[in-house]
Amino acid sequence: MKTLNWMKYAMLSMVGTVMLSISVAQPAAARTYTTETLNYEIVYHWGLIWKHAANAKLTIKRTSNGGYYSELVGKTRSWADKIYPVRDTLKCWMNSNFTPTKYMKLTHEKSYYAKDVVNFSYANGTTYGNCIRYRTDRTEKASLASRGTAYDMVSVFYMLRNLDFASLQKNKSYSTVVFSGKRKETLTIKYKGSETIELRNGSKHSAYHITFTFTQEGNKKSSDDIDAYLSTGPSRIPLMLVGQLPVGEVKCYYGGAIDK
Repeated sequence: MKTLNWMKYAMLSMVGTVMLSISVAQPAAARTYTTETLNYEIVYHWGLIWKHAANAKLTIKRTSNGGYYSELVGKTRSWADKIYPVRDTLKCWMNSNFTPTKYMKLTHEKSYYAKDVVNFSYANGTTYGNCIRYRTDRTEKASLASRGTAYDMVSVFYMLRNLDFASLQKNKSYSTVVFSGKRKETLTIKYKGSETIELRNGSKHSAYHITFTFTQEGNKKSSDDIDAYLSTGPSRIPLMLVGQLPVGEVKCYYGGAIDK
């Protein structure tokens, strides 16, 4: 079950420096939230095998200082718990423009426990990340920096949902920087246009199709490409994520109401 690496697939999810062209693709009025809860089913697919392996819940709410707090909680289902139980949580605190101030990842996978914290700061056009990694036998610290605005695995997701897709060029790649744990990753986004997709419940919806590629220093891939589909309605709800595995694929399906 660990090979699913499903927390990354669930975010992108369902997600830095939104360099050059992507920075001008912001709508005149950014999407805002009071509260929102999105529920997902994570399904393993291999040939004729379709197995509902885990559930995830993504929430966001406004904080007293005018910013946002978002949380992604995921857990394997009872049958999968017998093979490899997973209880993971991603937490993110953001300013009103969705730039992160703090990111936390809590990992509990079988007997493995870990906690990663990144505190963000900004100065002279640069994003700095003060990273602390807590493990059962040690604590590690690291400092990261990136020109422009860098994000984490949660905040970049909300930036994505605020893009003006009408301004994006089809099949053109855009890059963003993500601070994760003690490393800096480049997330490359390619807009593939709009299409009609079918969810697990059989319903069909118009969606924007985007692919994601994560790379580390030296342009080495840190995971296989991920396909994401966002609703074309005002909420830009992530409807489906698809990630390839060594054997089969994992699909993350949205399971709630969808605006038109």
